[in-house]
Amino acid sequence: MAKVVLGSRARRLRASSREETSTDQDPVEALVTQLLLHVGEAPERNGLLNTPKRVAKAMRFMTQGYRQDIDHLLNGALFPIEYDEMVIVKDIDFFSMCEHHLLPFFGKCHVGYLPNKKVVGLSKIPRVVDAFSRRLQVQERLTVQIAETLKKKLNAHGVGVVMEARHLCMMMRGVEKQNTVAVSSSMLGVFRTQQQTREEFLKLIRGSSVRDGS
Repeated sequence: MAKVVLGSRARRLRASSREETSTDQDPVEALVTQLLLHVGEAPERNGLLNTPKRVAKAMRFMTQGYRQDIDHLLNGALFPIEYDEMVIVKDIDFFSMCEHHLLPFFGKCHVGYLPNKKVVGLSKIPRVVDAFSRRLQVQERLTVQIAETLKKKLNAHGVGVVMEARHLCMMMRGVEKQNTVAVSSSMLGVFRTQQQTREEFLKLIRGSSVRDGS
C-alpha cells in the first residue's frame, strides 16, 4: 500500500486541526493559528508562540463596540437646560477597522448639535464615537450612525458630523497612496435645511483650537 508523506506545513495544518477540537480552546486563537500557517509561517516558533493569544485579545478590544449599549452609555448624562446655541466637540481621535480588508482606518471626528431643551455630558460624545468606531466599518456608515444616534437620543434640532480618516487599506496595499485623507459628513435637521447653520458648523471645526493658544 502506498504511503502518503506529509510535508512539514501539512503536518502543522493537521496538528492544528486536531487542536481545534479542544473545547477549551479560544476559537479566535485557533483561527489566527490557521492564518499563520496559511501565510507560510510556523506558529510554534519562539516569536509567534503567544501571537494568537495577543491577536485574539486585540481583536476583541478593537470590536468592543458590538458589546456596548448606547442607552446605557448615555444613561444619566442628559441634562435639561435652556441653551439654544451650537455645541461642538471637535478633533475626537478615533480608530476603526475596515470591514473589507480588516485593516485599520483612523483620524478625527467633529461633532456638533443644536440642543432642544437638553444637552449631553461632553465626554459622552467621544464615547458614542468610540462605540460605533470599535466595530467593522466603512467610514460613510460610521459617520451616519453617529449622527443619527445623537439626533435621536438628544432629540436635537440638528446634528452635524464630519470625519477625516486615513485608511491603511489604501496606504499599505491597492493604490498605496500614503497622504490620502477621506472626508465624510452627515448633516441632519437644521444642519441640512439651513445653510447658515451648516456653514457656521464647518467654519468652527476648521478654526483654531484651544491648544493653538488662539
